[in-house]
Amino acid sequence: MGKIYDVIILGAGPAGLAAGLYAGRSRLSTLIIEKGQDGGQIAITDEIENYPGQRVEGESGASLVARMTEQAEKFGCERVADTVTEVLLDEEIKVIKTSKEEYYSKNVIIATGAYARPIGCKNEANYIGRGVSYCATCDANFFEDFEVYVVGGGDSAVEEALYLSKFARKVTIIHRRDELRAAKSIQEKAFANPKVAFMWDSVVEEIGGEDILSEMKVKNLKTGEVTTVVADEEDGMFGLFGFIGTIPNSDLFKGKVAMDERGYIVGDENMNTDVEGVFVAGDVRIKSLRQVVTAAADGAIAATWIERKISGYL
Repeated sequence: MGKIYDVIILGAGPAGLAAGLYAGRSRLSTLIIEKGQDGGQIAITDEIENYPGQRVEGESGASLVARMTEQAEKFGCERVADTVTEVLLDEEIKVIKTSKEEYYSKNVIIATGAYARPIGCKNEANYIGRGVSYCATCDANFFEDFEVYVVGGGDSAVEEALYLSKFARKVTIIHRRDELRAAKSIQEKAFANPKVAFMWDSVVEEIGGEDILSEMKVKNLKTGEVTTVVADEEDGMFGLFGFIGTIPNSDLFKGKVAMDERGYIVGDENMNTDVEGVFVAGDVRIKSLRQVVTAAADGAIAATWIERKISGYL
C-alpha cells in the first residue's frame, strides 16, 4: 500500500477546490483528482456576477476558478489528472482506483458535480455562454430588456421563467406538451404574468447565429410546422434557457452511498454520507440551490469536519 492521505477529493470544481483549500490550510495531506479541466460547469461561463467579493465586471468563470486552483495548490494540495474507475469505500482506508494508479485515504470527499440536461437541439454546444444558459440565477442579468426563451414545463422551468421575467422584456416558454407539468400554484403565476408567453407542443430543433445566438428553428410536434425565430434587429440576440433537469455525476458511487431516485447523493448538514469517512459536496448532493457559492461552502464544511474528526474534536 502506498501513501495514505488524510483526504482525497474527487473533482476540482468550486466544491472540490474549496475543500482542498480548507484541508490544505488545516495541514491535512490532501489529494485532488480531476479528469478534466478545473471548475466544472463554471469554467465555461463567460461572466460571473454573483460570487461574493469578486470583481463586479470582467470576471469570467475561468478566471475565478484559476484563483481557486492557485489557492488550493498554495496550501499544499497534491494534484492528479486522471479518470477514477472504481472506489472502495467500506473499509477504514478508502481505495480510489484510476486508469493509471491506486490511491489510499482515510477520508473521501465526493465533489464530482452535476451537469445540465441538454436541450437536444443542433448546434447547442456552440452557443453555451453565448446565448444558451441553464441557470437563470447565474445569467438573468445579462438579458436585461432582451427576449428570452425557456425550454421545459416542470416546476423548475416555470419558476425560472418567472424569475427571468423580472429582467427580460418577454419570456416565452417552449414546451413539448399542450399543458405544463408544474404545480398548479406555479402555473397560475405564469399565466397571470403579462411578460410570459407560451409555445405549446413544440421543441427547439436547431439554433444559430454568427457569433451569438440570434436564430432558432422551433418545430410543432402536432402539425410538423417549423417556425424560424429571429432576434430583434436592435437586440441582435436572444437568450435560450434549458430547464429540463440536471444529471449528477454519481454513477461511480451507485450502491456505495445512499442516493435519491435521481442519483443525487444524500448528505447531512456537515456533508457526511451514510458511509463513515465519506463526504459529499457541491452539485452532486441533494440540495435546494446549486450555485458556486453554495458549492464552495459545502467543500469548506466537509474539509473542516474531517479536520475536526482527525484532531479528535468530535
